[in-house]
Amino acid sequence: MNVPQHVAIILDGNGRWAKSKGMPRNYGHAQGSKNVERICEEAWRMGIKYLTVYAFSTENWNRPQDEVDALMKLLRNYMKTCLKTAKKNDMKIRVIGDITRLDEDIRNRIVELEEATKGNGGLNFQIAINYGSRDEIVRSVKKLAADCAEGKVDAGSIDERLFGQYLDTSGIPDPDLLIRTSGELRLSNFLLWQLAYTEFYFTDVYWPDFTKEELIKAVDYYNSRDRRYGGVKEGHTDV
Repeated sequence: MNVPQHVAIILDGNGRWAKSKGMPRNYGHAQGSKNVERICEEAWRMGIKYLTVYAFSTENWNRPQDEVDALMKLLRNYMKTCLKTAKKNDMKIRVIGDITRLDEDIRNRIVELEEATKGNGGLNFQIAINYGSRDEIVRSVKKLAADCAEGKVDAGSIDERLFGQYLDTSGIPDPDLLIRTSGELRLSNFLLWQLAYTEFYFTDVYWPDFTKEELIKAVDYYNSRDRRYGGVKEGHTDV
């Protein structure tokens, strides 16, 4: 099996999963958070080197305040346990997105987590928090424009490679495979620049129910694609 080097996942369907079980949406978010740890372990065992998950978008602030508060509480708890998980699995953690809007205690935990795991040699795990791809690109353009104004960068030298160094994902290879759970067929402002040549896999499975077997199905689909020409290998049909 040809395992993709970098897999990105839009974690979708937590609320609907909880509703289907007669539980509040926050219960779904909590179970979805637990599933992240399981999939991190399975991804590394399969040989995936980079895993990026969409945890909280810039648009998520528009959700009901009680749900946002619950998500922030969940994020705080996750930051506490993530260090133990990272140590156990030798994961290197990196948060992408604009963390300036987050509360100070969360920002501090993010810095501590990144610093504590920067030397780990296992799975490279990126968590997108307060992330929106358009916001990322605008922030990157502003930084690049400032460097041009200060004479640090010659505007004539700007190309895709240089611009990529200003993105939140600088130094991380672009995803080979994007997975979105819950049956939605959109990118939702996620890694728009980085997904230019990525294979997309959509599944109706809600994120809390996304298992090792579901991950294998996604990788099998990835293997059915002809990456040289962007088409489908002979004997396979597109889905």
